[in-house]
Amino acid sequence: MTVTVRVPAKVNVQLAVGAARPDGFHDLANVFLAVGLYDEVTATPADELRITCSGPDAGQVPLDRTNLAARAALALAERYGLAPDVHLHIAKDIPVAGGMAGGSADAAGALVACDALWGTNAPRDELLAICAELGSDVPFSLVGGAALGTGRGERLRPLEVGGSFHWVFAVADGGLSTPAVYGEFDRLTAGLAVPEPVASQELLDALAKGDATALAAAVSNDLQPAALSLFPALTDTLAAGRSAGALAGLVSGSGPTTAFLARDAESAGTVAGALRVSGTCRAVRITEGPAPGATVR
Repeated sequence: MTVTVRVPAKVNVQLAVGAARPDGFHDLANVFLAVGLYDEVTATPADELRITCSGPDAGQVPLDRTNLAARAALALAERYGLAPDVHLHIAKDIPVAGGMAGGSADAAGALVACDALWGTNAPRDELLAICAELGSDVPFSLVGGAALGTGRGERLRPLEVGGSFHWVFAVADGGLSTPAVYGEFDRLTAGLAVPEPVASQELLDALAKGDATALAAAVSNDLQPAALSLFPALTDTLAAGRSAGALAGLVSGSGPTTAFLARDAESAGTVAGALRVSGTCRAVRITEGPAPGATVR
């Protein structure tokens, strides 16, 4: 028996970040939107836990037990008293280390795939609890659609979306470490009063109405100054996308992928074409959101 699960990338249309907590995490108001770039995780019975990976940048993906997909399998197996004997193959299409939750998507995909393969039939709340233990973005990778994440991002409230939004993603030549970006955020805000993170009502209304122009006016990312500080070349990418007609451009999550909201499919094509010839990024992807969460194929 083999089980394959498809899991989406995400873009943070709002990422409001509070001051560092005593545990080192930050309280967030994190508005997630799943988009139609997918990894696929295939689980097959094996003599031991094994990870393989194919696709763009597969060489950057760890194939040991530090991989989030491996950790997901281990967590589920431990909870049900099973041996984690499974071969997990990750077919990558989400940019690696790009701020689009590729590793988190793989963890959610592995969890759903192993649950089906092993017949554990874990309740959804239990799967979400395991996801939250694995990482702040993992629960949303399971759920998909659109959601407001609070706490460190793991407490989710589904959001209404009134239409489809067209996105262009510019993949940077290089990666950024999420902990390093948060560390730079802490450095840049040291001594400043960091406000409590709150979701923008204008942004939530724009999502609910499917209004791309209103959404573009409301998108924000409190980590963007830190990402630009560590990766200054992203400024040129943002400028190239905006000058080509994007309604908005922002760093996706902790970066370094940059995300551009387009008015429609034709405009997305124009923005993508300009980015491809701009010399400011390594690859360009066009897609739409929202997209469904982890789904057995």
